[in-house]
Order: sequence, then C-alpha cells, then structure tokens
Amino acid sequence: MLKRISTNQTKTMLLLMLVFTVVILLFSGLVYFSIVNFSHQRFYELLKIRATTIVQIEKSRPHIDTTTNQIISNLTREEELPMEKDYVFEVPKDSNYSKISHQIHIPDTFFKNIVKKGVANYNDKELYYIGQSFHSHNKDYIAIASAKNHYVVYYLGYLKRTLITCMILALFFSMIFSFYLSKTLFKPILKITNKVKEISSENLHLRLEPQPGNTELNELVDTFNGMLNRIETSFETQNHLIGNVSHELRTPLTSIMGEADVALSMKRTEEHYQETLQIILEEAEKLDKKIKALLMIAQTGFDGKIQKMDKVRMDQLLWDVIETATRINSNNNVFMDISMLPDNPKKLKVQGNEQLLHLAMANIINNACKYSNFQQVKVSLGATDTHVYIIVKDNGIGIPDSEFDKIYDPFFRASNTKNYEGYGIGLPLARNIIRIHNGELIINSKQDIGTTVQISFPIFVTY
Repeated sequence: MLKRISTNQTKTMLLLMLVFTVVILLFSGLVYFSIVNFSHQRFYELLKIRATTIVQIEKSRPHIDTTTNQIISNLTREEELPMEKDYVFEVPKDSNYSKISHQIHIPDTFFKNIVKKGVANYNDKELYYIGQSFHSHNKDYIAIASAKNHYVVYYLGYLKRTLITCMILALFFSMIFSFYLSKTLFKPILKITNKVKEISSENLHLRLEPQPGNTELNELVDTFNGMLNRIETSFETQNHLIGNVSHELRTPLTSIMGEADVALSMKRTEEHYQETLQIILEEAEKLDKKIKALLMIAQTGFDGKIQKMDKVRMDQLLWDVIETATRINSNNNVFMDISMLPDNPKKLKVQGNEQLLHLAMANIINNACKYSNFQQVKVSLGATDTHVYIIVKDNGIGIPDSEFDKIYDPFFRASNTKNYEGYGIGLPLARNIIRIHNGELIINSKQDIGTTVQISFPIFVTY
C-alpha cells in the first residue's frame, strides 16, 4: 500500500511539474513574442517618421535630384538610427522596379506595394525598411528610410537570455514546490494508512481521525469508521456469546438432567413426579427465554441485514413505551419531561425500525424502573438541528465502578443485582439496536446514587 502511494506521489509530482513547465513556457513565449512584436512596431514607427521627414524635405526642394538615389537629410547625428540610410526614387513609368530592387537588394514587390498602398514596410534580418510614395513637381516618387533594429540585436537577445535563466530557476522551484505539494496531498492518506495498520481484532475500538478541511477524505473516514462500528459490534457480540452461552445454557440443562435422574433413580409418588415435572418445566422455560434472547442479540449483531427503515416520531414512540411499561407493571413510575421539545416536530423524526427502537427504549426504561425500586424515572426528550436526544435518569442502585466495563457483556449482571430478576441481555440488546440506527449510547452511573442514560439519533433528513 505504501509502495502504491509512493508511486502515486511520484506521478503526482511529475504531473504538477509538467503543468508548471507548460505554464511557464507559455507565459515566457507570450512575453517574448509580445516584446518582439512591440519592438518591430515601435521601430517601424520611428522609420515612418524618418520617411515622412524625407518627403517633407524633398517637397521643399526646388528640384529633386535622384541621380545618386540617396539623400542626406538635415537630421542631426544624435537623432540618426544605427546604419540608417534614406533613399528617394522616381517611380519608373514602365513600373519596372528590378533596377531599383537590385540596387538596394530588396524585392521589387516592396516597391509595388508602396505605389499601390501609399506606405509599405519590409525587413531583412536586422535591416528594416519603410517606404512612402509622394507626388512632387508633377512626378511620382518613393521615399525609403532604412536602419538596423538594435532592439532585436541587443535588447531582445538580452531578454532571451533573461527568460531562459528565469525558466531554469522556475523549473527548479516548481520541482521543489511539486514535491512539497504532492507530499502534503498524500500526507493525510499516509496517516490514515498507518492508523489502519494499527487496527486489529484486539483493538477494534480505535477509529480514524477526521482530516480538517478535507471533505472528500472525511467522507472516506466516516465510511470506514462506520464499518469499524459494525465489525466491532458483530465481533464483540459473537465473542461474548461464545463465552457465555455454554455457561448460561448449562445451568438449566444441568437442573433438568439432575431432576430427571433423581426421578428415575427409584419409584416415586405421583406428587413427587408432578413436583419434578414442574421443576423441569420451569427450567425449560428459562432455557427457552435464554435461547430467544440469544437469537434476538444475534439478529441485532450489526451484520447490516436489518428490517425495513421508516420515519419514526420519537415522542410518539416514547409515549407508547411508557404506556406499555405502566400497563405491564402498575408500579412503574415514569415522568416524561417535554420542556426541551423543539418547536418544529420534524426534528423529532428519525429513520429506523419502530419495533426495534421500541424494544431498545423499553429495555432501558424498564431497567431504570426495576433497579430504582420503582421510584420515579425521568425521561427527557429534546432535539437540535442534527440529532434527537433522549435522557433516562433514575435514582436507583447504580453500577459499581469496578464492573462498569462489563455492562455490555451478554448475561452479565452486576454484583448488586442479585435481588432483582433478569438475564443481563437488555442493555447489550439495546446498544446493538441503537448502533444499527447510527445512534450513540452513553451511560453514567454511581453505585447507590443512580444511573443516567443518554441516547442520540441523527434526525431524518429529506433531500
């Protein structure tokens, strides 16, 4: 797994470097060609000023001498461009520009474009030309200004070297940044992977921690933690069942077999046989109840195969549980506190199986009534925007601190419950049902003071 993550981390780093490299090359190319284009346009503007100046000077002359085909303007030396040459040609009547073209070594199409458009430009490597046609003394002329573009030769060469240096530095820093970013991206995954490796059958209580600001990864963490909840509950249920079934079932079976052996050892009176059969029947009924309890716990062992889920109003369910508890035993004294009920009754709805939820709440409330010697039990119901909360508080015998970690073991009964009837399956069964519904069960108890049970369920959300 780590090797796979390392490979993915390398791929991510290379991909980021590739993206950074492409972006850097695109922006460097854009900067370079933009400046090249700007320098060309700017230099042509300077040459156009020269050509316009030539036209003005030549028009002011009484006679245009084109025998040398070159004029010297009255521009000062400081204003001249590198290798500047200015020309004035009379437009041939036969439109044959081959002689002029051969003389200054530029294509004759350049001259034709000047005559046709009035202005034209041309560049030959480092030399730039711009020509302009004009009419003077009843004749048509072409004025050409040319010079060497020192921007291309010097400044753009320097720009090219600067950009190459910047690209090398940018690639170097992008490599460092890509490595750091890929390491940061995969750090939470590596952390989760290492945590998962620590989880085994001996420490199924461990959970993955959510990653701040990483919604997608937190969804994975929540899903994995939910799976661990199911595995832990199923594992604990099976583990405890294997350890307790033999003991719990052996007791009634031993009693049944003992009574039968005694009855068969010699002839008995009819009354004695009836008494023996009554004992066997009672022990068989206890055995039947324990087997049913075992089946119920196994069916709620969080194997993911549960009954159909519907919308359940928890206030209505609690009223029904309290009414049933009072009908079964008139000594049960349950007070329903509705002071924390929300204004919106929709916040009291949860998604669940009504029969299972009824069973879980009935077990908890009946235990509170029984172990408080039928003193008043307070049941409070409230809700937030995300959860429904139920609190069951009694002033009963409580649970000894030394035995608190065993309260979810099937058939476990605390040492101070010997005078109370029960099998020790109500609380484990209730916890399994609550976990099936993605709920949480928290118990706080002090011996001879009382017990408080807090239950929470996520509210039913419609999308």
